Amino acid sequence: MIHVRHDKLTINIIIKECRVMTRVGIIGASGMAGSAIYKLAAVQPKLDVTGIVRHEKRARELLGSDAKLLTGDVFALTDSLLARFDVIVDAYGTSPAQADRQTKLAQKLVNLARKEKIRLIFILGAGSLKTGADQHLFLDEIAQIPGAEDWINTPRQQVKELRYLETVTDVDWVGISPSASFEPGAAAAFVVGRDQLLFNAEQKSVVTTGTVAKVVVDEILAPKHHQERLTVVNTTDQP
Repeated sequence: MIHVRHDKLTINIIIKECRVMTRVGIIGASGMAGSAIYKLAAVQPKLDVTGIVRHEKRARELLGSDAKLLTGDVFALTDSLLARFDVIVDAYGTSPAQADRQTKLAQKLVNLARKEKIRLIFILGAGSLKTGADQHLFLDEIAQIPGAEDWINTPRQQVKELRYLETVTDVDWVGISPSASFEPGAAAAFVVGRDQLLFNAEQKSVVTTGTVAKVVVDEILAPKHHQERLTVVNTTDQP
């Protein structure tokens, strides 16, 4: 009898421990930003992390053979599959020709969150940040880059995605914009801002994937921002 009671107690403790873990789904977990976020989130003891990806083989090569994955076109995934998560990170990426799908995905997730009370974190672009004495959008400068006509639709659609999110007042969402240059790399010291394009002491506007991953994971573990957009810049190359 004592042994049985001990087993029941152990089971109850395990169930309670499982319940306190935050279930996180990361859309685009095999991409540049998404993979960095997944790797950092997956080692947090309080997070139960699933990568939501289109191609399982590529994802396992990046994230490891034991990565927890949900595979398929995110637009085809049912609400019941996505509703299992407490937090969804949208690091979705696609071709410039299909960049309007970013706002469509945001709309899909917002509609889901309205029903299921899911917290949403969006990885946005830098084009919607303000800069210069006249406070123009950084998108205007991006458009002047030689060859930008081939891919400018992506930052343009990311601006539209943020404008849509700014109309959403009944869902717990936060957006994170990188600096002008978003590069693979480890986390470094950083500062966080709101709507201004940030520069470090060397007048560089650079952030690494590791830094963005840290900001995202910190926000999952201890939410501080709601219904607003943040931006982040590395202040140094050192952690």
